[in-house]
Amino acid sequence: MFGLEISSVPVILPALQKVLQGNFKEMQWIMNAYTIACTTVLMATGTLADRFGRKRIFMIAIVMFAITSLICGLAQSVSVLIVSRFLQGIAGGAMLICQVAVLSHQFQEGQARTRAFGAWGIIFGIGLGFGPIVGGVIVAVSDWQWVFLIHVLIAIVTLALVFKGVNESSDPQAKKLDLLGIVTLSLSVFGLAYFITQGPDLGFTSITGIGILIAAVISFILFIFAEKMNAHPMFDFSVFRIRNFSGALFGSMGMNFSFWPFMIYLPIYFQSSLGYDSVTAGSALLAYTLPTLVIPPLAERLSFRYHPGVVIPLGLFTIGTGFILMRAGSGAEHASWLTMLPGCLLAGIGLGLTNTPVTNTTTSSVPSTRAGMASGIDMSARLISLAINIALMGYILIEGILSSLRGSLSGSLDARQLRSLAERVAAGDLGALSQGFPGSGAMDSSGTAVHAALVHGFGLVMLYGCIGAWVLAVASFVMFGPRERGQAISPVV
Repeated sequence: MFGLEISSVPVILPALQKVLQGNFKEMQWIMNAYTIACTTVLMATGTLADRFGRKRIFMIAIVMFAITSLICGLAQSVSVLIVSRFLQGIAGGAMLICQVAVLSHQFQEGQARTRAFGAWGIIFGIGLGFGPIVGGVIVAVSDWQWVFLIHVLIAIVTLALVFKGVNESSDPQAKKLDLLGIVTLSLSVFGLAYFITQGPDLGFTSITGIGILIAAVISFILFIFAEKMNAHPMFDFSVFRIRNFSGALFGSMGMNFSFWPFMIYLPIYFQSSLGYDSVTAGSALLAYTLPTLVIPPLAERLSFRYHPGVVIPLGLFTIGTGFILMRAGSGAEHASWLTMLPGCLLAGIGLGLTNTPVTNTTTSSVPSTRAGMASGIDMSARLISLAINIALMGYILIEGILSSLRGSLSGSLDARQLRSLAERVAAGDLGALSQGFPGSGAMDSSGTAVHAALVHGFGLVMLYGCIGAWVLAVASFVMFGPRERGQAISPVV
């Protein structure tokens, strides 16, 4: 459910934009509300599960995910959908942490643990990998609501399986809930994402915009102070002194500066720029996601032989190269899924090379007693960087489209009309030029300028993804250091 919810929703965003009459920023918040909410509960849920019972909290999370998915499916407005997506993200993040906690307790060692986590990884990967085509097919044969409502049915089956097959467990020595750390970190992430997303409307240099940015910075400073002073912090900053851990964390963030946030926008490119329907767009996205299922076993073997300090930077570099190839493919004279195929495949291969070694290294590079905390920091770093980069990529896309439109339509539309047009084009409305902008339709009845602007905007987003992946690849390589790269780290499931 968690993997499917991440990768199936992006495919239906163009449909949501039309049916619910939402704008581009609202489409961003439909995704980011889920991501930010997951971040807020990750560490808290682990503490609550340890204290009150992992099975009990897991079942509560599943019930909440079903209820919030039902609300999402019944939503009749964008605002209701965004709020319900936030609540769904809270339940989803709780489910994710409880899954790991339950499996870690029930399968503690040996081949049984390997098989259990292997099966979990395969199912999670199937949800991520096939989510785009599942979302596309659902929209084609039914209504967008079933992308959410399907989780109600899956949740019922899951509850029965959990009730029958999961043993209850808890930790009598569970730490206290770090409420101040949770609140301050969540506010800082939300504030920064809000500043990036709404900045063009508020004005980045306006009193409101600067106030939001200052509030986000203050919240982050308070978070650091709270963690330093807390006897049982959810983030123990001393682990950052471990070079293997910090090198892997750069790899974790690198994936979310490039691969994962771009999956939100790639369906818009396939449907709007290339003119594909939802099923074809979902099928085209398989080239982007399926390598993430095939490559991880190879990545584990390479990490064991050559060390994660080599494999993780290599994976990020491969992702960046894939983005450069996608940019070239999107700018081809007769762009299609075929011209995008090499870049999509290479980016997916890079993700497969990076993801598993990052997870294994963050947990294996710290003492076993701190593995849960290290895993929580890793997951938090992923979701925080994902939330910020969903906002950043959307901003770059709109600004890229706007700069292109200024060159071709500056004489017919004022600045406010151009920005409104750019936002509608970014959301996939290529017919926006002839709607609501008097006298502009005659200038470009074929839509050439609008299409060129969309391609230009996506080209800049792909360039940003490449630069982000490459910069963090270098940072990861340097952080690991030559000594760490020369030492083997056994893979940990």
